[in-house]
Amino acid sequence: MSSVFYILITLAIIGWAIYIRWYNSSTQKGKRGESFINNVLQHLPDEYFVLNNIMLDTGKGTTQIDHVVVSKYGIFAIETKNYRGDIYGDDNRKQWTQLIVTDVTYRRKWYKTYTYVTKNHFYNPIKQSLAHCYAIKNLLKEWPHLKVVPIVVFAGDAVLKNVITNHHVVYDFELLDTINKYRTIYLPDKEVEKVADAILNKDASGYIDNNAHVYNIHLKKFERNSKIASGICPKCGGTLVERQGKYGSFRGCSNYPKCRFTT
Repeated sequence: MSSVFYILITLAIIGWAIYIRWYNSSTQKGKRGESFINNVLQHLPDEYFVLNNIMLDTGKGTTQIDHVVVSKYGIFAIETKNYRGDIYGDDNRKQWTQLIVTDVTYRRKWYKTYTYVTKNHFYNPIKQSLAHCYAIKNLLKEWPHLKVVPIVVFAGDAVLKNVITNHHVVYDFELLDTINKYRTIYLPDKEVEKVADAILNKDASGYIDNNAHVYNIHLKKFERNSKIASGICPKCGGTLVERQGKYGSFRGCSNYPKCRFTT
């Protein structure tokens, strides 16, 4: 009887550990953040249409947009991040930085506190949101003057420590005010639902699953890195040449200044 009890306890501990790991995975954190922001967006007036998890075919792959808000005041492409720690980044940097500082106190003969710093990098969310805006504009060519606004919202406990940007990078409690400050009318009321339907009709999330979307992302990354390794500019197809800059040597596109790609 006791051996069965210990086996059940062991299985319970293993199951709990698996659950905790799943719960704290980046995918689940992202979903919780998106769900929270969706709840925030439900407080917009009825004249706003909130679309969630929109996946658009760009012709070169797919792009997934966390939230799209359609209104007569424009369209808002919202990229949600559910992070903690200090966030550093700017418009041009390819990778942003997340610093998590943890103080741990150990008790031996006396108390001693150690500070641990974890540094992570993630793709520039401004670039993500701008790409989403481009995909939306490309889809809505029937409305060429419609304003599309990129917004990056942090839904977790992150602190925007040093974020330098010309775009909207906001905390979750600032999101509604950010959207509501746009009051210039670009669409008549009767056109708003038509625009929302146009986006929904092109939403590929129903037949392209998330695994396929992730595969497309990795494929594009592989193709990009392969071109760089072969000395080809992935942006315009020019030749990558060695250059000298203020901080040392780097490789840049031979078509500079028309193409400003560097690596």
